[in-house]
Amino acid sequence: MKMASRAGRHAADKHGSTQAEHAARERMQTRPNGAQCQRHASGLRMTPAFVAKRRAPSAFIARQARMKVDLDITSKSLAHRRVAQAQLAALVCGLAAVVVLAVVASNGTATLALIAALCALSIAAAVVSVIAAARTQALSTRNASRDESRMMGIIRSSMEAIITIDEAQNIVIFNPTAERIFGVPAAQALGTPLSRFIPQRFRDSHAQHVAQFDATGISERMMGRQPVLFGLRADGEEFPLEASISQIREDSGKLYTVMLRDVTERVKSENALKQSREELRRLSANLQSVREEEKTRIARELHDDLGQQLTALKMELSVLETELTSRSGTREQIDAIARLHGMARTIDATVASLRRIAADLRPVMLDDLGLAPAIEWLANDFTSRYGIAVERSIEAGDAVFTKDAATALFRIVQEALTNVARHADASAVDLSLHASSQHYVLRIADNGRGAEPDASIGTGEQADLDRPFGLIGVRERAHTLGGSVRIDTTRNQGFALTVTFPLQTVQQEHTHP
Repeated sequence: MKMASRAGRHAADKHGSTQAEHAARERMQTRPNGAQCQRHASGLRMTPAFVAKRRAPSAFIARQARMKVDLDITSKSLAHRRVAQAQLAALVCGLAAVVVLAVVASNGTATLALIAALCALSIAAAVVSVIAAARTQALSTRNASRDESRMMGIIRSSMEAIITIDEAQNIVIFNPTAERIFGVPAAQALGTPLSRFIPQRFRDSHAQHVAQFDATGISERMMGRQPVLFGLRADGEEFPLEASISQIREDSGKLYTVMLRDVTERVKSENALKQSREELRRLSANLQSVREEEKTRIARELHDDLGQQLTALKMELSVLETELTSRSGTREQIDAIARLHGMARTIDATVASLRRIAADLRPVMLDDLGLAPAIEWLANDFTSRYGIAVERSIEAGDAVFTKDAATALFRIVQEALTNVARHADASAVDLSLHASSQHYVLRIADNGRGAEPDASIGTGEQADLDRPFGLIGVRERAHTLGGSVRIDTTRNQGFALTVTFPLQTVQQEHTHP
């Protein structure tokens, strides 16, 4: 009986061992690197090389983090769940083994078959845990490799230069666009300081800016919000560029990634546009000067030549009228005298119109008496013509304006009042001119119908003065003297034009004998 029991236990032990070995062999065949696992009399064990291989994921992930590769969060969570499940299975098997052993010990009948089965279950749980860890490693490796390939593809194909530097400002990434912009192969740029691509005069300030950026804790600064910077090509040529910068902190330190855009062509276009505008303004100023000279010449000829001729004609008519009146009058003589009276009145009206036209072209008092009296005369003439009251507040003091400044200010007032008469439907105008500490401020405001502050006219300094009020000349004259123009208007609440001039551009310098 004892012999039979021993034979049975031996057979069971052998059968259990055979099943365990068979199961282990099948699992070894499914492993990606089964040669690293060795058989042992008591089952399977992991070699030191195998253990080291399984510890690789943490080092690999750290390397990928230093290269700013983001792992796939969903896949990573799934791998972690698989590891947890395997560990839970091993724990359950271990607890089951403990329970069985406790029961056997209490019964006092320990059987080798149960012990072998429990050992097999523990080994199987350990193998499952190892396989789960291996799958987790493979999945993490594939995800990291895929994300790294995707990121490097984006960096290589980017239209902007991408440069990554470490805390010592040595280059660790240099994409093909950076090679093209700076004229340096990546092999020669990697490991070298970023300062080689910065003009000498900007290197100190660049280091300070990086330090300030590091101290702020801001993760990034976007392109277009910073002033235009300058880079240095391999051939020594400086060129303008825009840059955005980001930073990331790793265990080994900080990494800074800079995205650069060569804006040479854009800056050239902007400079060309600016130059053309300046040329246009100079041309406009020259045309205005020529027009003023022509107006002055015409006004002088009208006043001096044609005015004198009309005055002489009126005197001749007066003499003729006197002679006819002294004689005994016939019916024909009386009719002739009446016609002479009519001709004299026509001549008076013509002379008055001639003087008004000459004054509009170039008021004599502007040259003879100065800006303030000329504006007073203009306001009085405006009221007499259109019946619109003008409230004046002119505080020029003892200022002596240059000829160009006096002409510009007078023309601006003239154009503004003409605009009121044509478009405002106003009953009153406020006109003021006063000096501040650094500027002269001219303001003309009416109580007319105004306009909506929309795109048709605009408001503020960016207002389009050409529509619909025809004040383009105001802006050009103001810009000629370095001034600015502002419009404030609301429908049914009037229209206000404010022009500001720097003092030094409108006043004559005082000379002492």
